[in-house]
Amino acid sequence: MGLVVLLLVLALLFGGIGLAAHALWWMLIIAGALAIAGAFTGFGRRSSWR
Repeated sequence: MGLVVLLLVLALLFGGIGLAAHALWWMLIIAGALAIAGAFTGFGRRSSWR
């Protein structure tokens, strides 16, 4: 019984770490896409403002 609880705790721990890593990866991708879009919009505004 103790081994089952230990394996369950380890599975939840590593699963949680994997889920957090995936969430951070997707937030990084979305932040990068927003930064690139913002840079293009800023350059477009700057060039058309003159």
